[in-house]
Amino acid sequence: MFNALVVRKDEESGKTAAAVEQVAIDALPEGEVIVAVDYSTVNYKDGLCIGPGGGLVRNYPHVPGIDFAGTVEASEDDRYAPGDKVVLTGWRVGENRWGGYAQKARVKADMLVPLPEGLDTRQAMAVGTAGLTAMLAVMALEDHGIKDGPVLVTGAAGGVGSVATAILAKLGHKVAAVTGRPDQADYLTSLGASEIIAREELTEVTRKPLEAERWGGCVDAVGGAMLGRVLKQMHYGSSVAAIGLAGGAAIEGALVTPFILRGVNLLGIDSVMQPYDNRLRAWQRISQDLPMDQLEAMIQPATLSDLPALGKDILKGQVKGRVVVDVNA
Repeated sequence: MFNALVVRKDEESGKTAAAVEQVAIDALPEGEVIVAVDYSTVNYKDGLCIGPGGGLVRNYPHVPGIDFAGTVEASEDDRYAPGDKVVLTGWRVGENRWGGYAQKARVKADMLVPLPEGLDTRQAMAVGTAGLTAMLAVMALEDHGIKDGPVLVTGAAGGVGSVATAILAKLGHKVAAVTGRPDQADYLTSLGASEIIAREELTEVTRKPLEAERWGGCVDAVGGAMLGRVLKQMHYGSSVAAIGLAGGAAIEGALVTPFILRGVNLLGIDSVMQPYDNRLRAWQRISQDLPMDQLEAMIQPATLSDLPALGKDILKGQVKGRVVVDVNA
């Protein structure tokens, strides 16, 4: 038996509730590898799974947690042996398959990546899916060429934005960090941001097809009206790595003008089903390019029993940095 945060749904009322329970290992889904989980994280999708029990969860009872890091306990796959340190992100784990909010997990071997040298399991989950996504976004910008001018990061105080800010700053880029929370200015400056921009400055929808060129690249973790405004301000030939839809899926106020007249690239980043080689390369880059002292500054520790409240907080935008869940505490 082991501890897990289990979400159950009342069939009569349709309401869900999450609580820490004892679970038998036979209840785990099928897979070739059993992992003794050390840490998981709290992401926006986790909040959706814990809270209202929306469309992300297909079957109950359910164990959320869209990523985890730990140690292989048993393996039927030659690529992994007991004692190996591994990390898992994506593959709809924690959504339609039991995830990381448990002391044990059983998964398919293809879902895992060996933990790169230079990272321990706690640090890996301080990075987590959000950090992996941030690195994939930075890599995409690099592949298309980051132009002169500051690199804009929207939603900068969140998980993706925090890591993207720290990585870009360490790589030598000037980072303009956008946030709707003025109290986070010191935090973003500590991560390397050279300029703090109020969210309101970039959410007003304008009729102008183009504005003055301001940004040599952008990691957009918000979408919606902000993305529409930012596209009009990109330098010629620059790129926007678009990740989040918190501000809406529609690109409000934008025309095709930035793409045609300025050659702006809109790069969609999805960490869910990344090929193994991409995931491995991104994790290796994280171990090299993410400043670990700043990573520590992002961490908020949590336990399984903290998760119901944290699930609500992250949906309200009240979580700063990276919440690292010690599932054994």
